[in-house]
Amino acid sequence: MKPAILITLLLLHILSCFGQPEQDHDLQFQTLAKTWDEGIPLGNGMLGALIWQKDSSLRISLDRADLWDLRPVKEFSLPQFRFSWVKEQVERGTYDTVQKLFDLPYDRDPGPSKIPAGALEFPAGLLGKVESVHLFLADAHCEIRWSSGARFLSFADANQQLGWFRWENLPAEVRVSFDPPHYNNEGNKESGNVVAGQGLSRLGYPSGKVENTDNSIYYRQQGWEDFLYEVSVRWKKIESGVFEGCWSITSKNGPYSGDKSAWTLTHDAMEGTYDEAFRAHSDWWKDFWSKSSVHLPDIILENQWYREIYKFGSASRKGSPPITLQAIWTADNGNLPPWKGDYHNDLNTQLSYWPGYSSNHMEESSVFTDWIWSNRERAKNYTNTYFQCQGINYPGVCTLTGDPMGGWIQYALSPTTSAWLANHFYDQWKFSMDTAFLRNEAYPFVYGVAEFLDDLSLKDGRKRKLPLSSSPEIGDNSIKAWYSGTTNYDLSLIRSVYTEAYEMARFLGKDEEAWKWKEILSEWPGFAKDPEKALLIAQDQPLTFSHRHFSHLMAIHPLGLIDKLNGKKDLKTIDASLVALMKTGTSEWCGYSWAWLGNLYARAGRGEEAADALRIFSTCFCLPNSFHVNGDQSGTGKSNYTYRPFTLEGNFACASGIQEMLLQCQNGIIRVFPAIPPSWKEVSFKDIRAQGAFLVSAGKKDGKITEIRIFPEKGGKLLLQNPFRIKRLKVTGAAGTIKIHSGIFEMKTIPGQEIVISPL
Repeated sequence: MKPAILITLLLLHILSCFGQPEQDHDLQFQTLAKTWDEGIPLGNGMLGALIWQKDSSLRISLDRADLWDLRPVKEFSLPQFRFSWVKEQVERGTYDTVQKLFDLPYDRDPGPSKIPAGALEFPAGLLGKVESVHLFLADAHCEIRWSSGARFLSFADANQQLGWFRWENLPAEVRVSFDPPHYNNEGNKESGNVVAGQGLSRLGYPSGKVENTDNSIYYRQQGWEDFLYEVSVRWKKIESGVFEGCWSITSKNGPYSGDKSAWTLTHDAMEGTYDEAFRAHSDWWKDFWSKSSVHLPDIILENQWYREIYKFGSASRKGSPPITLQAIWTADNGNLPPWKGDYHNDLNTQLSYWPGYSSNHMEESSVFTDWIWSNRERAKNYTNTYFQCQGINYPGVCTLTGDPMGGWIQYALSPTTSAWLANHFYDQWKFSMDTAFLRNEAYPFVYGVAEFLDDLSLKDGRKRKLPLSSSPEIGDNSIKAWYSGTTNYDLSLIRSVYTEAYEMARFLGKDEEAWKWKEILSEWPGFAKDPEKALLIAQDQPLTFSHRHFSHLMAIHPLGLIDKLNGKKDLKTIDASLVALMKTGTSEWCGYSWAWLGNLYARAGRGEEAADALRIFSTCFCLPNSFHVNGDQSGTGKSNYTYRPFTLEGNFACASGIQEMLLQCQNGIIRVFPAIPPSWKEVSFKDIRAQGAFLVSAGKKDGKITEIRIFPEKGGKLLLQNPFRIKRLKVTGAAGTIKIHSGIFEMKTIPGQEIVISPL
């Protein structure tokens, strides 16, 4: 057999084996975690569980995504709740009046907030020593073994709103109990702070009632006004030493409430068996993992990628709310979750959905745009009330239903929040090329955002500007956080919206609207840069201090307005901006800063630095169960932040960075292995999705690309930067003549007909 053929066959074998995670990717421990935030995470988008040990009991912290206290913020009905009034106070130097009205309630009031559900407990003191704890990523189930031979299994059902558990080889009876949230704990009414979490009893709920029978538990909890939720647990003995059961949580009088109660769901489920449910559950995850896969020579990053994609599949599902700060793993410590577990749209929600598109999990990604679209009328009302403008803007910090929550209002009520959200509509369209979605949702949303910014903006000579601008979270919550000129953060989002609106309108044949957006785009200024061409915060405002949020670099990533393929000018700006960023140091960075840095270095084509940044994130800012906790846990001085409030955006931004190293597609040009370290001689990936609805697979062996496969779902023109270092290539599957210009292959593709490129 010829060597070239052998290499190709080996690669095909590797790619054919891809899909299911291997056991090396799993979470495996020799003891149970002793805190909730290090627990084993299970989830199905709506329901979540964390498995850990509290005292001598095995504890399963339960959660449901729509458990929310939605009490309104009373100050938001005042006549001062106007952007114009805020501007007046800033200009007068009386910003403290704004803080008292719109910032204070976020810290003062316990709601609105995400709330916990309670926990199951199983006394395990007689079972001996824990010998192994194993989360199998491939089929999303947890197994725990004790020295006595006892075995515990659990999973969050991928197909039903249920969680399952099974005990085997029990040497003694194990009781099931339910520990409700301490909503009426008189000893825990201290206000605390929103980062650590405030006491649950401040919500003022009456105590729920736990009802027990020999084989069931029922709990009902009244929430704010008429909202309530129910928890039901049932189990049955199978044989001596073996019993199995399930649990469910349902809500009433909420936006995601269903017809069936938790009691009915568990009753019907127990007509079947654990094994039957698990087979169907495993099939769902098998299909999920078949969508894409990676093989990296860096085991830390490979493990992290699989664990992040596992969490993404666990936390974002069609029909459920999108990912919040902690998604379906709300704190189980007697407090509200950090930052109330809300939707932070000044970074957190957006980063959480970065990896979904290119990892080929479009259905899970659409959960975010579904939620934004479903709450657009509330957003329009907020836009009309606060900004007194037409169109659509979302609060930067908001509830399950999209209502504002307050906080640092430079960002919590930012004028460009929806411009960042619009970028997700653009990505959902470009990665799927779903014309119906473009016509019915994506373009109407982007249109609404463009209309709002047109109405809000002011003419400053020949150019436009915002009445008041900011850059998250530069200046934190002081008057210095406001800028009279438009910041690069706001400007990049504004320019992105009009660029996207122009492209969408042209695609839909709305030429008159397209040229309108192009004209408005031309009225906005270029980006503020220093003499070295590095991006500034705003005109004459360089970043001179360490800061966690790279808001001034949005034009590079994620928006791609400044891209190395645009030429030397953009490349100089990218390199100079990264040099300026690193000069400020990392002392004030959070974990997500390192994950974002990995994405930025990948866009710059600097693979070694990208891998280093993502490795630091994975090893220094994550707990053993892979949860990102913002502060440096390593003791190596990567940051002055050493606290541990758990949030998810850093996790998903890390997965995105890995994918950016393997495949990029800006300006319609696909780049294979654009940013991998020179030492990565053996690396491959399967079905990473590029804009244009192209699924790309590729591999390297001995440092050389052996093959690229591109599956065009919708067909159309394909632009591929030539990653091969040789001129003689074999290309099959293309339609018509292949054009080559400036190192770019241009070819027509037929829907469903795979393109294969390999060395001759």
